[in-house]
Amino acid sequence: MTGSLAAPALIESVVDQLRLAYIFPDRAAAAALLLRSRLQSGRYAAARDEALCLLVNEDLLEACADRHLRLIWHEADASGVAPQSDEDLVAQLRETFRLENHGVKRVERLAGNIGVIELTVIPDAAAAGRVIAAAFELVQHTSALILDLRAARGGAPDGVAYLSSFLFADGEVHLSDIVEGPNGPTRQYWTSGYLPGPRYLDRPVFVLVSASTFSGGEALAYDLQALQRATIVGDVTRGGAHPSTVVSLGNNVELRLPIARSISPVTGGDWEAVGVAPDIVVPAAEALDTARRALLDAVVAGAATPRAVREEAQAALAAIDG
Repeated sequence: MTGSLAAPALIESVVDQLRLAYIFPDRAAAAALLLRSRLQSGRYAAARDEALCLLVNEDLLEACADRHLRLIWHEADASGVAPQSDEDLVAQLRETFRLENHGVKRVERLAGNIGVIELTVIPDAAAAGRVIAAAFELVQHTSALILDLRAARGGAPDGVAYLSSFLFADGEVHLSDIVEGPNGPTRQYWTSGYLPGPRYLDRPVFVLVSASTFSGGEALAYDLQALQRATIVGDVTRGGAHPSTVVSLGNNVELRLPIARSISPVTGGDWEAVGVAPDIVVPAAEALDTARRALLDAVVAGAATPRAVREEAQAALAAIDG
């Protein structure tokens, strides 16, 4: 295949990057031994392009047990060009996020005055800030909120902190720490004291997750659960807690390389390899109805619920159960 890397060159490029910047030097050394051994055994001899990347990914996961650490094969676009530098990869990723409305897939008011914000990704605050603020504008008068993260595949730590800020009263909440490299430094993430939109306070929040929820989506669910600001509903998440960077290896190949670790100031740990355990475990396909039922019950029981909203909630409950 024109432009494809031979397996020996690819393996050495991966090993070099692991030794240069991977957050776990011992795992980098173990991965180097395994990849070179598999290369010598002929495991990669017949593989090319994406198939070769998939084989290497299997061995990286075996050596490092890190779901962020992986190769990604990029097909050429309509003009015959694939990203070939770190800058190209970042630009492509930002364009993908832009075309996904910076991750905000759906904002809706459901019957019974329940708000829903569905997210596919949580980009950095500088890119997604206005869209996220607009989403909270649209749900500000609802009685309860559902954040649907079942398809949220990742995000930026500062974007997660920014979005979380809408659910807390001020800038005094310590959300998470990111330890860069094997030994630091540590960067703290706190809620924002100022937001360009309304905060969502004193009302229940449910977060929907699935086995596909990953990385930044998991970070949001984990932080809100640890701080007892949300109830998590669905399946155990995928289990990726290591912020990563994108590294071009040339020849259409990208390496996602973990360069930091997430640590909760509340739990002292993270969700790496184990996922976020929901408060209410149900199949992901049932998570929305499960959350709606619980919130609608609360709306119906609320002493201050307006009559029209209570009747709407009762009708919605009957529809779910009937």
